[in-house]
Amino acid sequence: MNETKFQKDDAERRAILPKIYSPTFQPLLQSLLATLADIDFEYERERETLSSTSPNTNLKIRALEKLKTRHRERREPYIQQLAVLHRRMMDLRVS
Repeated sequence: MNETKFQKDDAERRAILPKIYSPTFQPLLQSLLATLADIDFEYERERETLSSTSPNTNLKIRALEKLKTRHRERREPYIQQLAVLHRRMMDLRVS
C-alpha cells in the first residue's frame, strides 16, 4: 500500500515540476513554437481587420475562409516539424 502512495506522490511531483528539455532540442522547440505564435497572431490580426472593414457579407465570408485556409497551410510545416521533434525526444527517453 505504501508503494502505491509513493508512486502517486512521484507522479504528482513530476506533474508540478516544469518540463526541462535537452539543450539539443530546446532552441529548435522554442523557435518552432515562436514561429507558430507569430503565424497565429498575424492570422488573428488579419481576421479582425477583415471582419471590421469589409461591408459585403458574402465577400467577407469568402475572404475569411481563404484566410483560414492560408493560416492552416502556413502552420502545417511547423506542426510537422514539431511532431518529428517530439518523436525524436520520445525515442531518446525510451533508449
